[in-house]
Amino acid sequence: MTAASAKKSLETLSFEDALSELETIVRSLESGQAPLEQSITAYERGMALKQHCEKRLNEAQAKIEKITTAKDGTLKTQPLDGE
Repeated sequence: MTAASAKKSLETLSFEDALSELETIVRSLESGQAPLEQSITAYERGMALKQHCEKRLNEAQAKIEKITTAKDGTLKTQPLDGE
């Protein structure tokens, strides 16, 4: 897989799929059974997956809003952490 195709496949990967793949990589690396070159490649993929998951989480957090009621009774939204 080329770097460009790996990046593209990451962009379309769901958070859950990326996390699952990352967990598999971590278990593999922790076992210490893979050859060095394979471990390095897996580590690099794991770092890319970690960044992808963090990006997805940040995007989700930005979308979460709290619904509040204004003094006049109307509903409005504000960022969840904007208290």
